[in-house]
Amino acid sequence: DFEPAENGIVLEDIINAVYQSYPLLEAALYSREVASGDRLETLGEFDRKLKAGTENGPMGYYKTYRQHIGLIQPLYRGGEVFAGYRIGRGSFQPWYLERQTNEGGEFKAGFSVPLSRNRNIDARRAALWRATYGVEAVEPDIQAQLIAFVQEGTYAYWDWVAEGAKLVIADRILRLAQDRTDRIRSQVDNGFLDPPELTDNLRLVAERLGKRAFAERKLQQAAIKLSLYYRDVDGKPLIPDSENLPRFPELENVNSERVALDAKLALERRPEIYAINLIQHQLNIDHSEALNDTLPSVDLVMAASQDVGLRTSQKNDKGPFELDALLFVEVPLERRKARGKIQSVSGKISQLNAKRKLMEEKIVVEVESAFAGLIGAYKQAKQAEKAVGYAEDLARRERRNFEEGLSDLLKVTLREQYAVESAEKAVDAKLLYFKEQADYRAALAQDHLPQFAAE
Repeated sequence: DFEPAENGIVLEDIINAVYQSYPLLEAALYSREVASGDRLETLGEFDRKLKAGTENGPMGYYKTYRQHIGLIQPLYRGGEVFAGYRIGRGSFQPWYLERQTNEGGEFKAGFSVPLSRNRNIDARRAALWRATYGVEAVEPDIQAQLIAFVQEGTYAYWDWVAEGAKLVIADRILRLAQDRTDRIRSQVDNGFLDPPELTDNLRLVAERLGKRAFAERKLQQAAIKLSLYYRDVDGKPLIPDSENLPRFPELENVNSERVALDAKLALERRPEIYAINLIQHQLNIDHSEALNDTLPSVDLVMAASQDVGLRTSQKNDKGPFELDALLFVEVPLERRKARGKIQSVSGKISQLNAKRKLMEEKIVVEVESAFAGLIGAYKQAKQAEKAVGYAEDLARRERRNFEEGLSDLLKVTLREQYAVESAEKAVDAKLLYFKEQADYRAALAQDHLPQFAAE
């Protein structure tokens, strides 16, 4: 005799297990590391660079020996600062005397800074900003997967509960047939009933034993499927024991006035909208980068150098402190590259705005559809409960008539079968109701994880 537990496994146990131990969710969380690594890669464009070299000409009429080392630091606001040291010794060609230094070598430092193009944005910063939004972009994807996993786990849980309820039905209908066997056998032995009545009831017992075995198998299969979502803290699947199987909880009446507010909440919570907003930010970066390409390139370079040590020429032309100021200008005349990129990005932004509008409408429709399904399932389940009461009442009456000799086993069997069908339909109606609840939860995007903060 199978009976559900009063304090069995509850839905929150399954949902918590999904949050803590579901492997596919764990795999989704690793996308944070992928995105964070991509962002770190873009920061590499701002790494300090050490440069060094040696250039020697030990053979020939002019024997020269040159070594240099320097450090370059790219600046976040564009441009770079640099510093270095070089030494040039030997006999240099008259047209390459600038390669020669005093005996102690030359120290040099300076900076370059953009004055127009690349001042507010450049390729390095654009890539970094896009990658930063890329780190955020994994969050809506993780949330969308989490919502789906919780929904699937909820489905599996209610399927398990429903199969347990159907096993209870199979047990009860089997018990009714078994309880009649001894009474019918006694009546046959006393000549009150024909032997075929006993045979028919034994057939009914065998048939219902088979149905119970089928219901038990379905329950075991549902429990195994549920173990994909029901896990321990180490992530090991747990096949729930039938002793922990609960009953269906009471159905909750649905407030029809909450759907409008829930639709607004869904628009704020749904990961699809968040993902579109992040794509919008990335396209805005592309647009700013394209506008930057329309500007003339005006770069200022300042450099100071000083030779040290003994002079290498009589006029000491290497000795004085030197300061150089350079201005480089480059203007794209047609600017077709920039104009084409602006046109392309503007088209993508328009496409995205249209997609956002449709997505918002679809979300509202999904919420309203899930809400309508929830209301319909509630009404259906309530009517199914009434039908069960009527069918069981008729079956009880027919059994009493049979005991009083006013009916036969065929009518009793039919009434009991109708009661079983009504009870199973009631279970299916409750199953539908709680699955509609899961759909409504998913439509409202109630499940989410704490966001990952990129360094």
